[in-house]
Amino acid sequence: QVQLVESGGGLVQAGGSLRLSCAASGRTFSSRAMGWFRQAPGKEREFVAGIPWSTGSTRYADSVKGRFTISRDNAKNTVYLQMNSLKPVDTAVYYCAAGRRFRPVVSGTMEYEYWGQGTQVTVSS
Repeated sequence: QVQLVESGGGLVQAGGSLRLSCAASGRTFSSRAMGWFRQAPGKEREFVAGIPWSTGSTRYADSVKGRFTISRDNAKNTVYLQMNSLKPVDTAVYYCAAGRRFRPVVSGTMEYEYWGQGTQVTVSS
């Protein structure tokens, strides 16, 4: 079992920055790819960024490339999402997700085994 707890959301003006954190319980964190997703009101949950459990490249949605950076600290069982140059369209609930063990980064929600409760990010214009 893996429990995920997100933090760091809030209200920010357009052009500002936020850093989301996701703390994971359990001993399998380092063997799981991790992802960040978001869901705006009335819209489907969408992939934002993913980071592999081992070697390999991070992945980003086109809409956030160059503005968001995903990273992880396996010693702290934590994954981060640094969000810069925020726009009102980035407003959503952001979810952290843990992939199945030893699997690569993917963008589909069905491929992720555990989910956090979400943290609200609101960007004002």
